Amino acid sequence: MKLHSEMKILRLLLLLGLAWVAPAQSGDQAHRGDLALKIGNHAISAEVADTTESRERGLMQRTSLCTDCGMLFVFPIAARYGFWMKNTPLPISIAFIGSDGRVINIANMRPYSLDIHYAQGVALYALEMNRGWFAAHGVRPGDTVEGLQQDPAKKGR
Repeated sequence: MKLHSEMKILRLLLLLGLAWVAPAQSGDQAHRGDLALKIGNHAISAEVADTTESRERGLMQRTSLCTDCGMLFVFPIAARYGFWMKNTPLPISIAFIGSDGRVINIANMRPYSLDIHYAQGVALYALEMNRGWFAAHGVRPGDTVEGLQQDPAKKGR
């Protein structure tokens, strides 16, 4: 009888553990670091990549990205960063953004391409969206990205 009770408890703990871990592993779930951004009247939900590991991983191996979702790369210092599409099957557009929140330049990137796309000025952020998102929403260099001040990495600067 004692063994039966212990097995029930073990199963319950296992199920609770799976319920807690599974949402964090799903690519379709909202990410804990999502940030609400806005460019003009256009709302964006951006997953934040603000560690070396998360910036290196980026959107690699992702097969989909919701319509108004993206990834915001937050760098420790402003510089002229470059991006490629190694191991990234999604067609992406990237906006390089200065520390003032203004878009510096936008580039379209092909899946799996090793071509490097650089910021044309000193950038503190880069925002990746589905390819064509910026053009479809009329976003141009000089436009302001609102909501960057919410970023935890920016607090205390």
